[in-house]
Amino acid sequence: MVDSSFSVQGRVDCAPCVRANAPCVRGRHFSTAPASNHRKSNPQISIRWPEQSRPSPDTGDTARAHEATVRRLAAAGDLDGVQYALQEMRLRGVACPEGALVAAICAFARAGAPDRALKTFYRAHDLGCAAPTVRVYNHLLDALLRENLVGVVVPVYDNMKKAGVEPNVYTYNLLIKALCQNDRIDAARTMLDEMARKGCHPDEVSHTTIVSALCKLGRLDEARGVLVETTPVCTSYDAVVHALCGESRMREVFLVVDEMVQRGLQPGPVTYTSIVHAFCKARELRMACAILARMVIKGCSPNVHTFTALVKGFFDDGKVHDALGIWNWMVAEGWAPSIISYNVLIRGLCHNGDLKRALSVFSGMEKNGCFPDVRTYSVLIDGFSKAGDLDGAMSIWNDMTQAGCKPNVVVYTNMVDVLCKKLMFDQAENLIDKMSSENCPPNTLTFNTLIRSLCDRGRVGTALSVLRGMARYGCSPNVRTYNELLHGFFREGNCEDAFQILIEMLNNGIELSLISYNTAISGLCQMGRNKQAMILLGRMMLQRIQPDAFTFNAIIHAYCKEGNVRAAAWMLGQMDAVNCPRNIVAYTSLISGLCNQHRMDDAMVYLLKMLNEGICPNEATWNVLVRGLSTLVGAIGPMHLIDHIVEDL
Repeated sequence: MVDSSFSVQGRVDCAPCVRANAPCVRGRHFSTAPASNHRKSNPQISIRWPEQSRPSPDTGDTARAHEATVRRLAAAGDLDGVQYALQEMRLRGVACPEGALVAAICAFARAGAPDRALKTFYRAHDLGCAAPTVRVYNHLLDALLRENLVGVVVPVYDNMKKAGVEPNVYTYNLLIKALCQNDRIDAARTMLDEMARKGCHPDEVSHTTIVSALCKLGRLDEARGVLVETTPVCTSYDAVVHALCGESRMREVFLVVDEMVQRGLQPGPVTYTSIVHAFCKARELRMACAILARMVIKGCSPNVHTFTALVKGFFDDGKVHDALGIWNWMVAEGWAPSIISYNVLIRGLCHNGDLKRALSVFSGMEKNGCFPDVRTYSVLIDGFSKAGDLDGAMSIWNDMTQAGCKPNVVVYTNMVDVLCKKLMFDQAENLIDKMSSENCPPNTLTFNTLIRSLCDRGRVGTALSVLRGMARYGCSPNVRTYNELLHGFFREGNCEDAFQILIEMLNNGIELSLISYNTAISGLCQMGRNKQAMILLGRMMLQRIQPDAFTFNAIIHAYCKEGNVRAAAWMLGQMDAVNCPRNIVAYTSLISGLCNQHRMDDAMVYLLKMLNEGICPNEATWNVLVRGLSTLVGAIGPMHLIDHIVEDL
């Protein structure tokens, strides 16, 4: 039974309806007279209504003609036309066929208008429809579940049972999917019991839906239990394999595949591709290639998804030649690259600095019947921007707009970054304004990009104004937004405004991150406010945020700068106490502080300690020591010690 506890937020995407990409009909003509000229703007669909003003002797033909009209309007997405067509049938006394009712409900479902689907269903009797069958109920339930209107589903389902309409396996599968997508797996499994009681045997969709939902929630052991209890189905096993691969539990993956084979199933392209993708993601390219070889030996042909996973894996590992070899193999096997494949190839070439070849691939896409999408343009703009070719990035932007491809927030943000790098801050702000007018509101990352660039150029006041204006776009700052401003204010030596930012962060419920603390501590240390830096360090540790080498390096350097070498040495010791590895920067700062106080013997002690910890001195360390020795007269002992150390190195 389905109860009212069926109410959680989410979205169900079952789609029994036929999806059509027919153009939208703008003009409608319901009279017997010829249509007026305004319909000529859309010649793709010609709508002809029956000429009878009352039922003809052949009512079957009339009903079929009206049904065909409703179907054409529904396929074109003309919702108002569908409603007018149904009303015209009622006025002419033509009983609405079930096919017309289903077409109308499906059209409203595709348009995300479940309320109109529901109203049409309840008008079925008024439209002269016969009592709704299970087919009509299924399409209505699908329309409601697409928008997760579970609260409305319950009375419709109850009404269905009261009307004596027995649910079929498709009905139950819709309800099971709704429960699963709302994380009510136990209720979904209870639904299986109800199916069995009603003599409606669950099919592979029923079990696969439950297995997939358990995998999504991370309940993999339960999912494997369901596999054992039910008839073996490839799709269920593929769901478990995919989930285990996502958690890198590869040993268990192979156990599941063995179980699959023992139960008479053969792994298919989906199974192998999940495993190949997991190994590529883990940079285990040898294993990925071994799985590909096994796949071919077993007579299972790799598909475009398998090849794309390998291309991405080789690119991510910097192996451009091997990535291109896999791409050529894919094409030679007769697989037409998808838009995803092209985007992976272009992204890999851009990230590896081969912009010329990326542009060549981009130019050849259309010849192969694959048109660039917003992701393609985004990858190219980002690639040119990171390579410092800002004019190239702007050229791609112009190509995109001329091609009629609508930018998304990622592309807009990339372009804001490009404009900022060209110091075109006014144009960057204008572009953000355009985003809102184009119904693509900027997000926090968009503003962070602008704020970071302004701060880097010393325009912190303008950056603060941008922060204050974020609310106008319905956007809230995050910890990174504030960190950029913190860095900007401390770099200017504006401690007062920096502290105001810290207070504002806490007042807005934004906890300081490691970067926030490091920015503030480093800024205070550079201004010689070591006590305040230590207070922040204490608060940081109370919040159980582990200080890193950057934190300690800033404080050690500050203490050495003010001549408090003892405190600096104590801080170096504390690094070990909090499991923070000491590094070359910390030791060099302390050695520099000791040399400045002419304590060469102590400096040599820390040099030896540093070497014992496996940290090799760099050029800066030796420069500090040489400068220290050069200020002393008669420092023969330390000089001989350095000679001895250099010989050992």
